Amino acid sequence: MVEKNFRRICYLPALISIFLIVSFRPIVGRAAEDGSKPERKAPVVVQYTRYTWWLIRWADNQIYCTVYTAEEGLPTPDDIYTSCGKTIYDLWAATPACNKDAVDCAGVYLHLVGKELAERTIMVDLPPAVVYLSLGNCPYPTSNNLCNAPPILVLTGEEPIPGQQITAIHGFIDGVPFNCAGSSCELNLLPTPLNGAWMDFWADSSFGDSSETFHARLRVVESGVSADPAARGWYVDVLSSQWQGRPAPVCAQMWDTFLPVGEPPNWLSTPPIAEFLATENAYYYLAGRLIAQNMVDVTPCSSGGLQSNGYADECGLQAAMSQIRAWQNRFDPQILQVAQETSLPAQLMKNILAQESQFWPGAFKDPKEFGLGQITDSGAETILIWDTRFFFQFCPTVLDAGVCEKGYVYLQPENQKLIRGALASQARADCPDCDTGVSLENANQSISLFAHSLIANCAQVSRIVFNATSQPPSVVSDYESLWRLTAANYHVGPGCVSYAVFNAAARVEPISWANVSKYFTPACQSALEYVDNVTQ
Repeated sequence: MVEKNFRRICYLPALISIFLIVSFRPIVGRAAEDGSKPERKAPVVVQYTRYTWWLIRWADNQIYCTVYTAEEGLPTPDDIYTSCGKTIYDLWAATPACNKDAVDCAGVYLHLVGKELAERTIMVDLPPAVVYLSLGNCPYPTSNNLCNAPPILVLTGEEPIPGQQITAIHGFIDGVPFNCAGSSCELNLLPTPLNGAWMDFWADSSFGDSSETFHARLRVVESGVSADPAARGWYVDVLSSQWQGRPAPVCAQMWDTFLPVGEPPNWLSTPPIAEFLATENAYYYLAGRLIAQNMVDVTPCSSGGLQSNGYADECGLQAAMSQIRAWQNRFDPQILQVAQETSLPAQLMKNILAQESQFWPGAFKDPKEFGLGQITDSGAETILIWDTRFFFQFCPTVLDAGVCEKGYVYLQPENQKLIRGALASQARADCPDCDTGVSLENANQSISLFAHSLIANCAQVSRIVFNATSQPPSVVSDYESLWRLTAANYHVGPGCVSYAVFNAAARVEPISWANVSKYFTPACQSALEYVDNVTQ
């Protein structure tokens, strides 16, 4: 009925609304009468285009009521009900559509009288005060976070409201309070335990309120005595949303855990240049694929250089060694670039790719595994569920943005299947028309998708550990163990990893790789060799 009644209208051409901020009234924080802190809100005077409508009776053109709207287009039923009341609204709603001469029309109709600029006052939310963390005497520590001078932590408060300022900064470090007047606070940091010290901090504002309470974990470790003066100092690590120094790697942030003190083990490192990722491993599967694509001269091999399973035999391997060396390193620049973009360890990425595909991105061993990372349908689903940032970027490229709003788990099954298929197609590198049988461009693109898969597995492992222990991963595990669990999760899936972690937790054992790996079932045992290989 409402749609039908919208046709009962005579109007002048409508103009587009103008919506301009005119001025802010003075902003002053005022405590409520009960002594509570003031709300961060302020009145704002705005100009807008106000449209005036009359609701008129057909019979004698009597004006029944006036309706004001701030939007171009017809008044809504709510506008009419609010302006005219129930009786007139019911009359309007019951008026039939009229396509005849006005003298024969019954009921009432809408008429646009005109428009004019008007002002109104609205309340807007004001940004809160914040506090940031930085190092005062070591603003650019070395790559392993080594400071050569005793570290000073600087807390800087910022008040975004004009005319207001930070009056004090307060906090606790492992329960010990500190207080500083003004908008800056410098704290001399002392050595902490290896698992760090907890810090809470906040700022007071002249507005009459305080910022939220922020949190951080600090770790300060003396480097010890060294013959090299450049190697002496203090390793300083800060985990906090307010930290303005070099951010921790993405998975360390998820786990809220520190990296090993000093340099990480080689398998968790990212070298400065791609050449440092180079390897010279003998890969039978890769050799077989190169031979199958006629990229290797195997005339000396009586067997054609291939075994019945498609892998190279010894003769084929030796014939293909120069091509194997070149091929396994051709993706190193892209691996390094993606590692730097995502803060994932480049060496670990390459090690996992070696285990998954031996750097051959085409489908062969399993036609349902795609790209250098051999991403499967369930692997694609892991990305879409656990890497939410990626999902909200990728989903609108496949489905309507409105369909994507709530997240992957709220999609209809057919849409879930559609988006998984679109994701897998991005990793697919088979190319019958290409000289090598694979699209090197798609293979390079699959590395980025593989990186998001690792990030998703990091998030999934974090949830597994928390579900099993009711503790954050940083409390019950360590950085290297969590990465080993992530590699295992990528290989054998969350069912295997969950079972092993829950068994270790049930026995109140630390969630270390040594403890958890004891509880992998026979069906999951391949994870042990896999993790050993990727951590070499």
